[in-house]
Parts: sequence; structure tokens; C-alpha cells
Amino acid sequence: PGAPHKRRARFTRTHQPHRTPRALVLVMADDLSNLGPNFDFADDDGAPAKEKQSADSVQSGYIHIRTQQRNGRKSLTTVQGVNPKINKKVILKECKKKFNCNGTIVDDPELGDIIQLQGDQRKLVAQFLIDEKIAKKDVIKVHGS
Repeated sequence: PGAPHKRRARFTRTHQPHRTPRALVLVMADDLSNLGPNFDFADDDGAPAKEKQSADSVQSGYIHIRTQQRNGRKSLTTVQGVNPKINKKVILKECKKKFNCNGTIVDDPELGDIIQLQGDQRKLVAQFLIDEKIAKKDVIKVHGS
């Protein structure tokens, strides 16, 4: 009876990040090319630029637990740096059961196997790794909390 009910949108639009105008990007690239081929990116004190260390050499031995924002309220929790000798499928299966979420293992050529879980599970994953004696508390780095 009557007109059909119109459904309202549940989410508001998210803010778009500011984009640098293309002309400004081209000017900045020209400025770098004017420095010449023999320009040394040294510090102000005249010391030569430090050699970059790879991510593995700086962060080896640590388990990093991060969250990545998806769209709206959705997020992913990533766990990287777990010992390669440990079966990550078993960890994933137990986490999925215990935290009532879905997840997967992503194989990254640089970082190795990364466990991804749906939702913000950082504190739960950290506590799980400690309780199951997979890692000690001092080698777990929980980012963003």
C-alpha cells in the first residue's frame, strides 16, 4: 500500500586525499635533474651519505603486527616476520577459529609469508603468539596502538 520506501545511503563519502598538480611534479623533477650527474647527496656537515640498510637487516628477528585500513570501517591485520620453520597454515587456522574472522597467507618475494586477518586483531594476535610460545613478548612489535 502506497509508494515504495526509499533506502538511505548508510555511509557518508570519505575525504579524498589532496593530489599534487602535475605541473608541480614536473617542476620538482626538473630541479633534481639540474643538480648534475656527479652531485653527492651528503649531509650538511660534509659527511658522505650513509649506506642504506635493507629492511631485513634492520628488522630481522622481529614479528611485526600491523593494521591496514580498507574501505569504510573495514581493516586488515598483517603479521610478518614469523619464523619460516613454523607452519603458518596452522597459526592461521587457529587464529581464524579463536578470533572468529577470515584470513589468508600472502607470499611476498621480499618479506616472505605474511598472515592476513580480517578486522583489527593486533592485540589478540600478539597475545596468541605469546600464549602459544611461538614468540616472546620482546620480539613482537605491535604497530599503531
